[in-house]
Amino acid sequence: MDIKVLGPGCARCVDLERKTRRAVDEMGVAANVEKISDIQKIIAYHIMATPGLVIDGKVKCAGRIPSVEEIKTWIREAHGGI
Repeated sequence: MDIKVLGPGCARCVDLERKTRRAVDEMGVAANVEKISDIQKIIAYHIMATPGLVIDGKVKCAGRIPSVEEIKTWIREAHGGI
């Protein structure tokens, strides 16, 4: 599973990365969590606000910080309902 946290490095982006890593750890799934700070790479995902969360190439949210439980739901959906 490939997860990307999109954002320039602000406190909100750091919080989303922390929550995402927590969700992955709590679920015990094999995932590569990558922080993307390059503005050109962020723009390529067509999001209008950061932070953004991309799971297996699909934008799940942008401009807000989802809860750990919400992130887990998206991971389950992407991982075939684990």
